[in-house]
Amino acid sequence: MSVPRRFLAPVVLPADPSCSVLRDAVVDVDADGRITHCGPAATAPPLLGGVPLTSLSGILAPGLVNTHAHSPMTLLRGLGGDLPLASWLQDAVWPAEARMRPRDAHAGMLLGCVEMLRYGVTTSAEMYAHAEQVADAALEAGSRVLIAPAYFDRPGDDWHTDLAAIGKWIDTDGLRFGPGERVELCYGPHSAYTLPPEALRATAEEAAQRGALVHIHVAETLAEDVAQRELHGSVPQLLQETGLLDGRLLAAHAVHLSADDVRLLAASGAGVAHCPGSNAKLASGIADLHALRAASVPVGLGTDGPASNDDLDLWEEARLAMMFCRLATADAMVLTAADAFLMATSAGAAALGRTDIGALRPGNWADMIHLSVDGPHFAAGLDVEDGRLLANLMWAAGSRAVQDVWVAGEPAVVDGETVTVDRVAVQHAAAEAAARIA
Repeated sequence: MSVPRRFLAPVVLPADPSCSVLRDAVVDVDADGRITHCGPAATAPPLLGGVPLTSLSGILAPGLVNTHAHSPMTLLRGLGGDLPLASWLQDAVWPAEARMRPRDAHAGMLLGCVEMLRYGVTTSAEMYAHAEQVADAALEAGSRVLIAPAYFDRPGDDWHTDLAAIGKWIDTDGLRFGPGERVELCYGPHSAYTLPPEALRATAEEAAQRGALVHIHVAETLAEDVAQRELHGSVPQLLQETGLLDGRLLAAHAVHLSADDVRLLAASGAGVAHCPGSNAKLASGIADLHALRAASVPVGLGTDGPASNDDLDLWEEARLAMMFCRLATADAMVLTAADAFLMATSAGAAALGRTDIGALRPGNWADMIHLSVDGPHFAAGLDVEDGRLLANLMWAAGSRAVQDVWVAGEPAVVDGETVTVDRVAVQHAAAEAAARIA
């Protein structure tokens, strides 16, 4: 962003802890792409001469934060669509991924970024191979990404080499880099069932030296949980024993947890990526979202991969989270629209250990979305009580309302179309890569 700018909207949702609804409010963004002010227009600082004013209709809100994704898997959509997780991975996905080249991963990630940006998702926490190409694709699209190169202990894989490569990359380029610090590097040990405790212990040591986030699948299926309890007590207990709970940790899925497991995660400050859509499709189970939130575990929403979901629409995950949590507790008020909005924004950022995204507050990156209310989903308009406005947004409108998107103050989507890349060309490139892999 070359010059400061003021954004004016009838409604601004800053995603603060109380989920405020600001009426006739402004957001000021500096030349570096960071927010300098967010509040009612009547009490805003004077607009300096020469500072452009962008007047918006509808709602201005933070960009959504996808806390767990494998977005290059856009190339594998529909593959093994009716299989349980173990068969889906071993018989369908992993063989196809073995045929994926670096340029294929770039094409798949670029398509994933286009999809997410058009849905208002400005940040995604990715776990995948070909990590440099994944990062390059995010930069090309204008997205923000936390990339955790995945590693395993399988025939043909050497986790020692992969672990060392991540450390070397961080030491060379820094933990965060790119325009607007759009890329953050993380560690991606796949899971407790695909790596030995030695690898988890080494990961904890390497990540601690660099202050890096560790992104790992945790207790996703019942079969995994039973096996790990026999070996280690539970996956969270293993994470504690290997030192992973002593640093920044993101536990993806976290479906099969005991009360003690929840307490371990809460005591450590670990974040959880809740993926209700993928968990349901693969029949992995329903995470106890109420227990996690009651224990003050930071919980965000994740789509998982677009071959196990099969879209990257975080608004849909918010609706599923509300529905499953209400069904599980028989309480229609246990997870409100405001709660779900915060899970998709500021709570998601907290789960990643980030305080500079997910909310419209001074010092944060200006990752923002403009939501149109010109449609059947907002027939009642904006002149309704705050609770009803949030309900319309989360239950009825969702991704169809996203009109414009900015990342670090720079436009990424204008009038529903990406502006840094040609969506049609991206789709063609992804289709060619998908056909070759298949």
